[in-house]
Amino acid sequence: MKSQIAKLVASALDVLVRDGVLDAGQRREPVIERTRDASHGDFATNAAMVNVKAAGMKPRDLAQKIVDALPQSPQVEKVEIAGPGFINFYLTADAYHSLVPEIIRLAHDYGRSDLGKGKKVQVEFVSANPTGPLHVGHGRGAAYGAVVADLLQAVGFEVHREYYVNDAGRQMNILAASVWLRYLELAGEELDFPSNGYKGDYVWDIAATLHREHGDEYRFSADEVFQGIPADEPRGGDKEKHIDALIERCKVLLGDNRYRYVFELALNTILDDIRDDLEKFGVIYQEWYSERSLVESGAVNKAIERLRKSGYLYEEKGALWFRSTEFGDEKDRVVVRDNGQTTYFASDIAYHMDKLERGFDRVIDIWGADHHGYVPRVKAALTALGDDADKLDVLLVQFAILYRNGEKLAMSTRSGEFVTLRQLRKEVGRDAARFFYVMRKCEQHLDFDLDLAKSQSSDNPVYYVQYAHARICAVLRQGAEKGLELEPGTGDTHLDRLTEAHELNLLKTLSRYPEVVEAAALNEEPHQLTHYLRELANDLHTYYNAHQFLVDDEALRDARIKLILATREVLRNGLNLIGVSAPETM
Repeated sequence: MKSQIAKLVASALDVLVRDGVLDAGQRREPVIERTRDASHGDFATNAAMVNVKAAGMKPRDLAQKIVDALPQSPQVEKVEIAGPGFINFYLTADAYHSLVPEIIRLAHDYGRSDLGKGKKVQVEFVSANPTGPLHVGHGRGAAYGAVVADLLQAVGFEVHREYYVNDAGRQMNILAASVWLRYLELAGEELDFPSNGYKGDYVWDIAATLHREHGDEYRFSADEVFQGIPADEPRGGDKEKHIDALIERCKVLLGDNRYRYVFELALNTILDDIRDDLEKFGVIYQEWYSERSLVESGAVNKAIERLRKSGYLYEEKGALWFRSTEFGDEKDRVVVRDNGQTTYFASDIAYHMDKLERGFDRVIDIWGADHHGYVPRVKAALTALGDDADKLDVLLVQFAILYRNGEKLAMSTRSGEFVTLRQLRKEVGRDAARFFYVMRKCEQHLDFDLDLAKSQSSDNPVYYVQYAHARICAVLRQGAEKGLELEPGTGDTHLDRLTEAHELNLLKTLSRYPEVVEAAALNEEPHQLTHYLRELANDLHTYYNAHQFLVDDEALRDARIKLILATREVLRNGLNLIGVSAPETM
């Protein structure tokens, strides 16, 4: 409906340009929006006020000329000029009635558009280090990223979903050393496990696989392993120096081949677990992009060389630094350490350089909120490379805090004390987890009430929305049991019988769905869709409680069934976009 009003206004402005009332070069596109007050009509536009310069006349005078130039439309009952020059459109009841057969006819495609046709967007999300299972914090980024990608696809963008695998660097080496040390314990060695190692049960599981398949082949005495190693923090030492020394000792004792085997065993075991976890959460990627491939392909060296040629690198104390302070950073950043090793930041620069070289019109990164300081640094590097940093959009997702029985659950990744995404999914179900995760703006903190998510009541938002869909299905089953014909065609017969206030409210809410999908997609705000679905469900429940559908009046019954069939379709489409099922029974 909004698009049709926009076409009417555009046609009127075209007439005024043709007649010389408007200067074509100064013409500005107006805003069309729904009115907040029903007494002001259904839609309003500021077309007159934004074009006063192009017309050289008062807003209300221009508004009158626009109204006079509007084409006739059977959907518009009347048009009024209000305030300083707003133009208000009042739609006919038939305009809303005609929406019902359109929704039924379009079915899955209702609400979809080709707004982004021809534009390629990459959405990179989750990208958690493969050093342990996904926890509930990662789950929020997974749900949010998946819905943003699906919304963009729904409005016509070509979307590429990607997971960046951090399969290089220090954290992976800490994981490999942690697995090997647990293996030594399983082999009978007694040792003090490093305070900075990974302590989760999953490390024991990987170590057990290594021990089961290779026996004592990787065993060394604890004395040999820890001889000369700097003290750990509990013994008054530095935990970072302690773990780094253990990593080097691990590499020396095992040698390249055996160390690489432990490293790959840990990486692949966890990565397979992550991939399986995400697939069961309804998150599928087109690509799993390896950080190591950037080094192997020469992309990191290419990025460093481009920065060098642009004059943004310098050497100091044996290291190579990026002049990020010239872009507002608090200090310059190392890209190559004094030992010749490139940094994680260097890999990130190369990765984003590669993204833009792959031809994406827009790149969306979804990161944890703790990375906020990293955003301007990456954008600065892209600018220094000569790329368009405005093509990169970084969305920061706040952590999700779990509550059970009103008490906050403790979380610590390194210690292994955390709730995994898999545990959450098994406890509350995929539907509730997906819905709850996207109910708030990504930058807002999310308090996830486990008890509420499992409850079967109107207080549980996902249950409330799904129950609206199930209720409609129940009406259709009841009708079938009575032998009534409840699958009407797509025609608009009998829809003039929909005159009750509840019916008109429901029709207006249904008409807003395409606008909500578009706004949620373009603003990267899935919560707009969850709020809309709750509102639509409320309208359906209110209608259901106030009226009967299987009435004796055949024409009225036909009209009401058509209306709830259209409502069922929109509920199903909206739930599908956020990765939630639409059950027929509950």
